[in-house]
Amino acid sequence: MLDTIFSGIFDTALTTIIAPGHFLLCIGVSLFIGLILCVTTLWRCNYSKSFAVTLAILPAVVCVVILMVNGNIGTGVAVAGTFNLVRFRSAPGSAREIGAIFIAMGAGLITGMGYLAYGVLFALVLGGVMMLYNTLRLGEGKSRALFRTLHITIPEDLDYAGVFEPILDKYTSQYTLTQVKTTNMGSLFKLSYDLTLKNQSLEKSFIDQLRLRNGNLEISLCHQDTVAAGL
Repeated sequence: MLDTIFSGIFDTALTTIIAPGHFLLCIGVSLFIGLILCVTTLWRCNYSKSFAVTLAILPAVVCVVILMVNGNIGTGVAVAGTFNLVRFRSAPGSAREIGAIFIAMGAGLITGMGYLAYGVLFALVLGGVMMLYNTLRLGEGKSRALFRTLHITIPEDLDYAGVFEPILDKYTSQYTLTQVKTTNMGSLFKLSYDLTLKNQSLEKSFIDQLRLRNGNLEISLCHQDTVAAGL
């Protein structure tokens, strides 16, 4: 009776039928793997609830897709194209998030092919490695906290070429003017710099010196988070 209910209407005599017990076993193991990856990937990291839930269920989704393809080459190509379209509907993510998504998909592929023990082993090994790398702060430079993005607003009649360079030379080890744009109906200019501070404790003094040159207009100094997190 169960075989009849869960058989496909387009199945033929050559089609391999997945037993309901095997199907549920693969789904259960995939969900367990997703939970492992969710805990290990997001350990000691900032994350959103939506990303955590997605990471937890993604192996099960991929597993079901692979189970349903079941050797059909045409269906496999169509599924690959569908997965490729997902990136056009997604917000840009960090390198860590993209890596976690790939690991979850890999685990789902393994369980979908029926290698449940290998799927669990894969999740445990990769999850443990990610936790180890987070603990060791692999790739995190000592001067990361000194990376800044500086935005300076100046009046339109101020020739900014060479005005701020003496101050930047004094307080930063390196700097680059990345953007110049007009604002407030063209009455103001906004300059954007990527820079590295020499001494984090001199931030206020640095900003005070800049205020003397730009007429006490708006100045913004923020961390370059996207530099470290971007792919």
